[in-house]
Amino acid sequence: MTADLSWMLEDIVHNVPRARHAVLLSADGLPRGATEGLAENDVRTISAAMAGMQSLSRATAHFAGPEKDRQWNQTIIEFSHGWNFLIGAGQGSYLAAAAAPDVDMQQISFRMHRLVARLGNNLTSPPRVGHEDAGGARGDQPRRQSPGDAKFVLGALDRVVSEVKGARHAVLLGSDGLPRGATTGMSRDLADTISAAMTGIHAYSRVTSQFAGAAEDAEWRQTVIEFQHGWIFLLAAGPDAFLAAAAEQACDIEELTTRLHSVVPRLTAAATPAKGTAHA
Repeated sequence: MTADLSWMLEDIVHNVPRARHAVLLSADGLPRGATEGLAENDVRTISAAMAGMQSLSRATAHFAGPEKDRQWNQTIIEFSHGWNFLIGAGQGSYLAAAAAPDVDMQQISFRMHRLVARLGNNLTSPPRVGHEDAGGARGDQPRRQSPGDAKFVLGALDRVVSEVKGARHAVLLGSDGLPRGATTGMSRDLADTISAAMTGIHAYSRVTSQFAGAAEDAEWRQTVIEFQHGWIFLLAAGPDAFLAAAAEQACDIEELTTRLHSVVPRLTAAATPAKGTAHA
């Protein structure tokens, strides 16, 4: 079956200009097929990294919003030298594809979803993020800030989230996985949880760099996770910091990400690691 599935994956690289590779993997990180030109070790590495990233994504679904329908739609990783895409390919399976920076994103998305449909009985319906799997009641309850959290709020970041319609939360975190500051309404425990998960997602994203294409000066830029109810963005914010943000599904994500990028210099200058490490 693996050989047949590998053959079917060739549809993507043969019919989408600038597409590079495709891998079909199971939820536990085992490869079920791959296009030609990928070394066996690379296929195993990509499969494990994509599965790990998807597992962490499920744990952050409540960050994107409190809605009950938390179906995950896709994850997109952007590098300076290319893109990686991950979609559901049936219960317990995922389809990953890699492409050059100038790929037609609509075309590769169409081909990926069409391939999943063609696989038919081999794969079932896309996995859904259940209410309990995505953080349970803990993620749904309104969170109050403790008296000391006022100093934890980053004013410049708070303004961006309040001014962009549909934006929900944001947190600045260091490369050590500790939050340096956040928007109003995010308590320290939520910021800690999201920061830890995003640190893992960033690590898994970096592992997939070779899948996007070989480049000596490869630079990770962002990882975008789309759910049925909203979006989560993880952006580079300098050499030792990252910015995680969440928004409603209807949010103008181009406006939000542009505003977030523009505020990064002020955030990294104003926030220090010490602000995120003084826990009660």
